[in-house]
Amino acid sequence: MDTLLHVIESYGLWVVFFCVLLDQGGLPFPSYAPMIVTAALATDKHESLWPVLLVATLAALIADLAWFAGGRRFGNKLLRLMCRVSLSPDSCVGMTRNIYAKWGAPSLILAKYIPGFAAVSTTLAGESGTSWRRFIIYDGIGAALWAAGAIALGAMFHEAVEALLAQLEQLGHLALLLLIVAVALFVLFKWWQRQRFMAQIRMSRISIDELTTLLDSGSAATILDVRSPERRAASGWIPGSIAVRDISDLQLKPGEDVVVYCDCPNDASAAVVARKLQELGFKRVRPLAGGIEAWQARGRPVDRHAADAVTAA
Repeated sequence: MDTLLHVIESYGLWVVFFCVLLDQGGLPFPSYAPMIVTAALATDKHESLWPVLLVATLAALIADLAWFAGGRRFGNKLLRLMCRVSLSPDSCVGMTRNIYAKWGAPSLILAKYIPGFAAVSTTLAGESGTSWRRFIIYDGIGAALWAAGAIALGAMFHEAVEALLAQLEQLGHLALLLLIVAVALFVLFKWWQRQRFMAQIRMSRISIDELTTLLDSGSAATILDVRSPERRAASGWIPGSIAVRDISDLQLKPGEDVVVYCDCPNDASAAVVARKLQELGFKRVRPLAGGIEAWQARGRPVDRHAADAVTAA
């Protein structure tokens, strides 16, 4: 603990910069605590807090710009990769799409305060075609507000932080052990959340070939599109599919085949809707494996005429 405190006291700004850069870059690295401690120590020494704010904001903006550039270059592929390596449920992409579609770039101002949103919002901003200028302005404001929150806490409660650091210093190696245990418990909790979500969406899928055969056979089948209107308009939809906003408004027959699709990692949104329909008594409901992207990759027809879109809402 002595060494840790010495590093923070001597190289506080560098500690803040790299902690924020790694955290916002996607690694499970604590950044809020170092900002609070550095701000508290600066307050105790009657030093200015502006350098801490500027360094933290700059580090967050650099990391966010990297994700933004990746979103512009790789689009949905990068989002899928993020969900594979992330401990957050894949549904975060669908939630983030809806928020970003409604509020656009200004949503980045509060993105870091919304659980599950900050992780993919910067990539989504790049994928959706937001300009560099708008992104830097709104994301910069958001990064500054986020960093200011931690710095304000450190400044206001600097005496409490100092007392806590003194207590940790007395505990010595036990304090380090407690910190490691706390981090491990946090990671385990996030892992448990993801596993629980994956269990909820685990069900049989219908393949593109199976759906094609079903449609060619003339069997009555209802295809539900659970993407946002913006995503549907941008990439088109499976001919005859119904855009769903509220499943309670759907008029479905209990015995008919129902196929649900989206464009999210692991077909998460489609699986969630399919599970809800099953709970309502519809037995022949399956998500489409790979969603609209798999459908297009197999060369299947896609409709793009607004007049053909049917919306249940």
